[in-house]
Amino acid sequence: MQAEIGVIGGTGLYDPKLLTNVQEVSVETPYGKPSDTITVGELGGKTVAFLPRHGKKHTIRPTDINVRANIFALKKLGVKRIFAPSTVGSLREEYQPGEIVFVDQFIDRTTRREQSFYTVTENKVCHISVAEPMCPELRKTIISVAKGMGIKMHETGTYVCIEGPRFSTKAESRMYRQWGADVVGMTLVPECVLAREAEICYASISTVTDYDVWKDHVVSVDDVLTTMRKNIDIVKTIIAQTIAKLPSECACKCNEALKGSFV
Repeated sequence: MQAEIGVIGGTGLYDPKLLTNVQEVSVETPYGKPSDTITVGELGGKTVAFLPRHGKKHTIRPTDINVRANIFALKKLGVKRIFAPSTVGSLREEYQPGEIVFVDQFIDRTTRREQSFYTVTENKVCHISVAEPMCPELRKTIISVAKGMGIKMHETGTYVCIEGPRFSTKAESRMYRQWGADVVGMTLVPECVLAREAEICYASISTVTDYDVWKDHVVSVDDVLTTMRKNIDIVKTIIAQTIAKLPSECACKCNEALKGSFV
């Protein structure tokens, strides 16, 4: 079964009512198994593949997500565009819990994740450019939809990706603020990098759930889940309306990302 659009997100995001003609698909990859089976169905006149990033029961740590298998599986299904909803902590007073951030840059603080499909096995090195890690055309459509919905959102943001699964210390949180980061999370890297290597358009939809720990309140899982649940319907609506408005072909150059990447 083929799909045009991929959605990589949490299990709370998937709503069977969103899709019609649903099938569960298992995809084999050279990198092992994806996080879970992939749910494929129709939405807005397009075929959509939904993949739970942490597994359907949220049992996979950020470090242990088999991102290469996830991206390869979606590519194998024919996916050309990926929506990547996630939760983040805010590092700025003005990025308030409950708001949506369409991040356009990242700072990588991960230490244990393979970031390329091209390793010693492939006998080549890929120097992929991620100067602009998100697809500009996909972001443009998503932001237009969000503006039309009148939601509280930020069109740009720098995401610092940490290894996790622990939350930051206060010292780390303050340091990230000094670096110019706006939000902090655990899943953007290497997901967006591998999507670029796979020449797939990619856009992040980040829900701010808390103020991290640079403020006096200590972050808890309960805080994150409470705000995330309040925003799930908003994120679903953004994705559904964007998919319905997407042109059949993207005017970006994401599908040519590998040009000039090899010595």
